[in-house]
Amino acid sequence: MSKVAAFYYTQTGQGLKILQSICSPLAKAGYEVVYKEIVPKTAYPFPWSSDAFFQAFPESRQGIPCEIQAIDLSDIADADLVIVEYQSWFLSPSIPVSGFFQDAAIQHYLKGKSVITVNGCRNMWIMAQQKIKFYLAQSGGKLVGNIVLQDHAPNLVSVITVVRWLLYGKQAKSGLFPAAGVSPEDIEHAAVFGQTISDALAAGDFSRLQEKLMQQNAIEYKPSIAFVEKTGHRIFGVLSKWVLRKGAYNAPERNFRLQIFKHYLFFVLYVVSPIGLLLFYIAYPFRCKSIREDKLIQCSV
Repeated sequence: MSKVAAFYYTQTGQGLKILQSICSPLAKAGYEVVYKEIVPKTAYPFPWSSDAFFQAFPESRQGIPCEIQAIDLSDIADADLVIVEYQSWFLSPSIPVSGFFQDAAIQHYLKGKSVITVNGCRNMWIMAQQKIKFYLAQSGGKLVGNIVLQDHAPNLVSVITVVRWLLYGKQAKSGLFPAAGVSPEDIEHAAVFGQTISDALAAGDFSRLQEKLMQQNAIEYKPSIAFVEKTGHRIFGVLSKWVLRKGAYNAPERNFRLQIFKHYLFFVLYVVSPIGLLLFYIAYPFRCKSIREDKLIQCSV
């Protein structure tokens, strides 16, 4: 019997629901799906406090890992496929997921394995996935598919709803604001991707898997959001190094710079980014070719 190793990190439980939905057709087809949770040795809080949330910014952006608890790999050594579900923190893989991919035992395990990545996020996933590609290249794993499930609320609305969820634990719809996160309907619908994965696994051929997943809209590429994300990622790189010069994770000396970053972030989101998007749409007719090329690059494996 073929075996699938399904790794995940989740604080809210949403990531596991997404993974279970995708893997359900595999289990129905008779494949043994073995779930493995990525657990940091020191847990990150949920709901977060504002200070704890922004404390994670520099390490997230720079890919500085935390230690994770050892994962028993003995029962999945012979897995025919690996699926990794993860989230984006500050336009980068979450710190526990960076810890996972940089763990020596995991790097050894992934060598030669076919890997599918699944990102459940607000709406910015491109730069995090580029980092995951780098990690897989380091370990010798082969990326054969990528699936992205996103919050469909407008960008500035989803900022409010996701902050409300992360800091206060309130995910449900409230007043004029929709529920935060990936919708239950999208999570349920993700099973169609699992069926496509199951078919590829049965055929022993992943060469056209991503192409078939894209035909099922496994990734929604939003060029305007991609523009904002790439710009933000560059700026985050500079600012995260600036904060790190004052100390490592939880060092009191860097708190003042983190407070500056927090106020800067919300100013950019609600004042600067709308202006940037306006300029993007003005220039859109002249950039159609480069946007199409970028979509092909970002949505491929």
